[in-house]
Amino acid sequence: MSVGVKIFAGQASKVLAQQIADAYGVSLGDVTTTVFSDGEFSPSFEETVRGQDVFIIQSTMPPTDNLFELLLMVDAAKRASARKIIAVIPYFGFARQDRKDKPRVAIGAKLVANMLMAAGIDRIMTMDLHADQIQGFFEVPVDHLYGSTIFYPEIDKFNTGNLIMAAPDAGGAKRANSYAKRLDVGLAICHKQRKKANEVAEMTVIGDVAGKDVILVDDMCDTAGTLTKAADLFMEKGANSVRAFCTHAVLSGPAYERISESKITELIVTDTIPVKQKHDKIRVLSVADLFADVIKRMVNNQSISSHFIIS
Repeated sequence: MSVGVKIFAGQASKVLAQQIADAYGVSLGDVTTTVFSDGEFSPSFEETVRGQDVFIIQSTMPPTDNLFELLLMVDAAKRASARKIIAVIPYFGFARQDRKDKPRVAIGAKLVANMLMAAGIDRIMTMDLHADQIQGFFEVPVDHLYGSTIFYPEIDKFNTGNLIMAAPDAGGAKRANSYAKRLDVGLAICHKQRKKANEVAEMTVIGDVAGKDVILVDDMCDTAGTLTKAADLFMEKGANSVRAFCTHAVLSGPAYERISESKITELIVTDTIPVKQKHDKIRVLSVADLFADVIKRMVNNQSISSHFIIS
């Protein structure tokens, strides 16, 4: 394997980081975290990183300790004279705050980008940003990978001739349309109206799903409200089955209960976020091999465009 590469993990992504390191062919770097009685914590590298290309793997889902731990690790690597520092953020938190959608709110995604650059990153590697334009918030290169690279082979298994792609809301129509074009199948869209965040008030279906095997695609599944309502609605409209492919398994609040009670056949997610509990309807696909291969190509200055299967 290439000399001069060190892979480290934050507390939130240790399992995934170990799998990426194994797939790459190196040992996961040694990091210890000192925690003070008031909750303050201090990560430290227990091996030299001087002159090395340091990859720090950490998804930044809540709590915000995960983001701050990443920032501290970047700062520690910079002060320890690492040659390059690459933040590998499989799930980029605060991505839903990509613009001012009402007065007097923060643009959280831009603030996170500013903090990461101030800490000293040289590059970002992430997957399925909630909003593509977040790439432009950084003044360093961003490698934006897509869950579709992993999902397409799985979706092909269900394509028996009556497949239809679907978006759970209008915002996901572009993603679902890309899948539909690539697979040469039809497209359906759910139109939803919200009264407030994480709560769907009304939903209707655009498109004919009768007798179809519906594949819903989205970048994340949070409370599963939209997803399960869409699945139930498709089944009411005569669909044979409804499966959902979501990259990031946020699965907060009543998500597991809603999935259990819904008519959704299966929810397929990746391990960018650790799935909190096992569930009969939830299946997890690993992104470890994909990230390991991209890291390898990056280190060897090889093209990674073959992995940019845009969805």
